[in-house]
Formats: sequence, structure tokens, C-alpha cells
Amino acid sequence: MSTITALETTDVRFPTSRFLDGSDAMNPDPDYSAAYVRILTDEPDEFEGHGFVFTIGRGNDAQVAAIDTLAGYLVGKNVETLLDQMGETYRWLTNDSQLRWLGPEKGVMHMATGAVVNALWDLKAKRAAVPLWKLLADMSPDELVELIDFRYLSTALTKEEALSILRQAAVGKVDREVELLKFGYPAYTTTPGWLGYSDDKLRRLCREAVRDGFRQIKLKVGANLEDDRRRVGIARATVGDDVAIAIDANQRWEVDEAITWIRALQEYDLAWVEEPTSPDDILGHAAIARGIAPTPVATGEHVANRVIFRQMLQEQSLQVLQIDASRVAGMNENIAILLLAAKFGVPVCPHAGGVGLCEVVQHLSMFDYLAVSGTHTGRTIEFVDHLHEHFVNPVQVHSGRYWPPAQPGSGAEMLGASRSEYTFIECESIAI
Repeated sequence: MSTITALETTDVRFPTSRFLDGSDAMNPDPDYSAAYVRILTDEPDEFEGHGFVFTIGRGNDAQVAAIDTLAGYLVGKNVETLLDQMGETYRWLTNDSQLRWLGPEKGVMHMATGAVVNALWDLKAKRAAVPLWKLLADMSPDELVELIDFRYLSTALTKEEALSILRQAAVGKVDREVELLKFGYPAYTTTPGWLGYSDDKLRRLCREAVRDGFRQIKLKVGANLEDDRRRVGIARATVGDDVAIAIDANQRWEVDEAITWIRALQEYDLAWVEEPTSPDDILGHAAIARGIAPTPVATGEHVANRVIFRQMLQEQSLQVLQIDASRVAGMNENIAILLLAAKFGVPVCPHAGGVGLCEVVQHLSMFDYLAVSGTHTGRTIEFVDHLHEHFVNPVQVHSGRYWPPAQPGSGAEMLGASRSEYTFIECESIAI
């Protein structure tokens, strides 16, 4: 029997704003950051669980403080009890009556819970000596549904329907795992598309993306329509007609503005338009989807919880669902969202631009392919080639595909040297 001895947090920030990496119409100067957590135990083999919440700089300290709030829930608890009943553990952490008042199930506290839940899954996979995608895929349908909180989902997905989806996907799962290991999982890249890049850099990175085997790229848009028409035109001329181009407005537009702007870009054969308006505007997304059809609407990286996803699917507000590894309350809630998407027949293409998001969310897509949807047709995982060198097991992407990690855990563990070097120390303000 082992015990959790500490929950240790770190405010990690990388100065990506220096080169405008990550820049878009709403976030012109992001510093990619992680509110990082380690779960320490008294196990003799020194297993640790690692997790984080991705942010873009200021406010990371508030996210760290929220994670610190959860230390009292875990320190001193029995590791085996928590890990053997991850559904109960998840519901226990998300259903505290006083913490729910801060949400409920949204915002800084909900994401903090997700970091801790994901760190527990990292610990569970390491103890099992398997990568997280394999741990999840090998669970039975009955075990998987016990991970989920079906409250508020019953108008769209019942436990019985979830069981049916998982049992159907179990057929052929072994063969799909062989294929996954042999051929990998499709990826697309956002690396060429940051809004602050010059036209020459855009051309160069587009050429490199095609050379590296990517069949889809994504460009940031929304600051200036004529600039967007020029940039998307450059990208289309560079990659040719056989490579898909998606665009991402990062919530920039009002509903009518979005429809007008997107229609002005549709001649470039858009794969999808991402986050055209506020992530909370379910009806607005539905109106945009109707107004720009057949161009699909993609969203999800800022959607707060499974309940909003449920409504967006019911209202046909999105045609591409984008889960995020650190926005909702961890793996459990993301599994519920994957099942909702499978119920509605909507493809899942995760958001993965940010510190460690590629490393973690790949496990969910691979699990989805093996055990939920049973397909990767129309599905692809975002890839951004930034900051992977800071992780113990960096993501492996080549030939335009993610290759399944073999190392135990979730991929969230950052190198100790990187955590130390990029720990944020706030300077005193200087009067001018």
C-alpha cells in the first residue's frame, strides 16, 4: 500500500512572444505556459504523476494557486484506492459543493481539477507500465462507462447508449491496434500559420509542411480581411489543391461578421473554420454553421465542459469537435465528450497547440480510434512544432502522422531542468 505524500506545483513560462510563435488575432503576444503539478508518493520505485494546465502567460499564477487548493484532497490518501476507482475519484474531485460554487464545472478551478485528474492517470499508466492510450483502450466497456458522470447528459447520451457504442467498437479493436502501430494517426500542422509571421516565412513553412508529409495545414485569421485573403491565397498557391487548409479566428468575430468574412475566403476551399465566435455562444455557432455551409465549423478548445458540448452537438453548432487535454476536468470528462461525438457521428480533431498538449491529447485520439469511434476517417490531430524538447517523452510526428508512444504514462512529464530554467519569478513593477 502506498500514500500520496505531496502535490507540488510550478509556474512554468516560455517566452514564445519574442518570435510571435502562437500569435493570432486575439492573442498577439502569447508566452506559452504551464501550471504544472507533480503528485509524489512514498512508493519505493518513486513513481510520480505529472499534469498541467496550458495557459499563455499572465494568469498562470492564478491557475497554479487553484491546483494548490486541491492538495488537501490528495495528500495522505491511499494511492491504490484512488487509482482503482478513477470514476469515483473524478466525481469526488469535481463535485465538492463549495468548489462547485466557483463554476460549476468551468473556469480556473475546473481546469485545475483536470490537471490533477490527468496527473493521476499518468501515475496509473506508469504503475501499469503502459502508455495511457493502451491503458484506456484495454479497459472493458463496463469499466469505461464507470469513469463517466452522466448527469446532465441523459437527453443526448445514456449509460446504456454509451455501453452500446463501446461494445460495437470492441469488434475489430485488436486489428485496429496493429494498424495504429504500423501506420500511425493522421496529423495536421499549424506551424506555418501564426498571424505574426511574414509572407516569406509563411511560404517557407508551407513548403516544409508539404515536404514533411502533412495533408492539412491551418492558418490564423481575423485581424484584417484583405490580409487574410492574401495569406490564405499564398498558402493555397504554395501547397497546391491536394492539401487541405483550415482557418482559425480564435473567437474574433460577431456572428454576422463571421459569415461575411468566411464567405470571402471560401474560394480557397476551406477544410473548416475554427472558433469563429465566442465559445459560449451555442446559438451563434449554429447560425454561422448554417450561414457558411458547406464549410464546417470547428470548435472546442475553449468549451468549458461536457454539457456545453452536448448542447452544441444537439443544435448542430459544430461539424468538427475539438477536445483539449487541459480545458475540461481531465481524461474522464474527455472520454464522455468522445462518446457524445460518436453518438452524433461528428469527427473529433483535437486542439494541440501549446505546451505539452500534443504529448497528452494524442492518447485520447488513439483511444478513440481503438475503443470508441473505431475510425480516423475525417479525423486528424493538430501538431505545432514548439517546445517538445522540454518533455521526457516528446511526441513523435513524422510523415504527417503521430506515432503511438510506447513509454508508460500520459506524456505530460516535463524535464526537471526545463521546469527549473523556466520557472516564472515575478519582478517588482517599476514606476515610470
